[in-house]
Amino acid sequence: QVHLVESEGGLVQPGGSLRLSCAASGSIRVIKNMGWYRQAPGKRREMVAQITDELATDYAHSVKGRFTISRDNNDEKTVYLQMNSLRPEDTGIYYCNADVLLSPTWSRYEYWGQGTQVTVSS
Repeated sequence: QVHLVESEGGLVQPGGSLRLSCAASGSIRVIKNMGWYRQAPGKRREMVAQITDELATDYAHSVKGRFTISRDNNDEKTVYLQMNSLRPEDTGIYYCNADVLLSPTWSRYEYWGQGTQVTVSS
């Protein structure tokens, strides 16, 4: 089993910053891709940012230039999302995602965190 534990989100004023983290633990051989998704009320879950095991990144158009995704240099089982210049439309539940090769079977599964609320409002 694999568990993803996200840091707390919070309430931030427009223009402010917030950093989320997500730590993976369990029977992990390799984490291929990690990412952040978000779901606003009444909307579908959407990809915000993704990072591969080779540190290639991809961002939703709406967050490019404002958000930065990174992985821990030491164990690569922790992913961060630095969010700057936050806007009210960034409000939502943010979910961590990991594409994992399990130990010892090399089976590949996708896991999700429990979600953390980010609210951008004055």
